[in-house]
Amino acid sequence: MMMKKRVFPFLCILLFAVSAHAQVMPREPRLTIGGYGEAAFSANFYSDNVYRYSSASSHAGERHGRVDIPHAVIYLGYDFGRGWTMQTEIEFEHTGTGAAVEKEFEEAGEWETEIEKGGEVELEQFWIQKSFHPALNLRMGHIVVPVGGLNNAHEPLNYFTVYRPEGEYTILPSTWHDTGISLWGRAGAWRYEALVVAGLDAYLFNTENFVKYGAGSPYEFKVANQLGFAARIDNESVRNLRLSLSGFYGRAMDNSYPYEAIAETSRYYGVKGRTAIGAFDFEYKGRRFVARGNADYGHVGDAYTISYMKRNRSANNAPYKKSDVGRAAVAAGVEMGYDILPWFAPRTTARLFAFGRYEYYNSYLPDEGSVRADWTRKHRIAVGLNYCPVPEIAIKAEYSHRFLPAAYNPEPSVSLGVCYMAFFRR
Repeated sequence: MMMKKRVFPFLCILLFAVSAHAQVMPREPRLTIGGYGEAAFSANFYSDNVYRYSSASSHAGERHGRVDIPHAVIYLGYDFGRGWTMQTEIEFEHTGTGAAVEKEFEEAGEWETEIEKGGEVELEQFWIQKSFHPALNLRMGHIVVPVGGLNNAHEPLNYFTVYRPEGEYTILPSTWHDTGISLWGRAGAWRYEALVVAGLDAYLFNTENFVKYGAGSPYEFKVANQLGFAARIDNESVRNLRLSLSGFYGRAMDNSYPYEAIAETSRYYGVKGRTAIGAFDFEYKGRRFVARGNADYGHVGDAYTISYMKRNRSANNAPYKKSDVGRAAVAAGVEMGYDILPWFAPRTTARLFAFGRYEYYNSYLPDEGSVRADWTRKHRIAVGLNYCPVPEIAIKAEYSHRFLPAAYNPEPSVSLGVCYMAFFRR
């Protein structure tokens, strides 16, 4: 009885404390606001003339400079409760786009619409998600397709270079986003994701960029006569290390507008444009040492025939480049950075990474009988510094050198950039 008398007051005090704590504890915010952005300047000690590869000797010693806002992004997310969430990502590339209407007095007073600036405004994500369990989540809407290291982590604090790593950025859509359904989850050290999205358009493939623009659309809608299938799996069994495999497969022919079914009597019957992409990437994040790398390979079936068909289709001002499509493309790269600031200021919370990056990529491995284009084979090195006064901001400086085959001019450059990546409310 004595024990009960002693326990009862203690329980009352405990319940009162819990009740008071519950009253003062703020409700978890349901709205998430965040984003990232970057500004860059580059002095390029090579020509920007469109004929710098076809007549390299005529453009030796030329140079040009550029300033840019490559990306400025706003994240908005909301938790509706009961496992239902949504997220949007609005991206302004190269400060957006603009046009103006004006009266041209030099042309009989006609009204004209003129492009004021180039750029893009895109809705890169817009999805609704239902979470059943950490290992089972269903996402529906406009989704990032995480094939390759860059598409999985495309924010500017996830790479040391001023601009996005060139290899993957050249041959793959970036940031790759499309409308479809994603099933993903985490279990222990593993994360998986499987997606069904609208397929790629073979008529948007080209020599310089392989399938990069195949996920886009020149229309107000995205053609989805064919579907694409993507998957990614990550493993973090080793401390500070992530190892990842990802891939994509789908037919890229018959996925343009207007839809033109190829008759059985046509010589093009059976041209499917089967496109397969495989990628490996990794990231190691230690206390002072960071390393990342990627290896990507893509293959397009019927590349020679697609190139021929695309050239003919482009003759009537269709929105497709006339250049040939390679049967394959490859990209591989690795970067390493080390925080050297503790050598000079042991107690600082800021970070100063000295980094180096090497990559090789080739956007055009020609099919048999296709035109050759040796200038697509490039090696690139970059060295520089990343100063991070706070974890959300980086100031970047870089020297890079792009090596092409001997018949072409080398392409060195110096670049400066500043970027941020943060969640303002979460």
